[in-house]
Amino acid sequence: MSESTTQPPPLTAWNKPELDLSHAEWQSSSRGRGDVQIAFVEGFVAMRNSGRPESPSLIFTPDEWGAFVLGAREGDFDLT
Repeated sequence: MSESTTQPPPLTAWNKPELDLSHAEWQSSSRGRGDVQIAFVEGFVAMRNSGRPESPSLIFTPDEWGAFVLGAREGDFDLT
């Protein structure tokens, strides 16, 4: 009889873990533009509004972060 292993469900916006961001090392853009900061915590990328650091942070998986950065570089979020 073969032993089956149960894989956890893939991470989505609805089942990401609660991360402790109290000791996160927040980084601002290297260009000093914008109002966001990011931190790498437990294999995830957290992003927050630097002007309101107490507000909720967005949490990205590495794949989501890569897609977001690629979209930003390609101008997907530019105002027209």
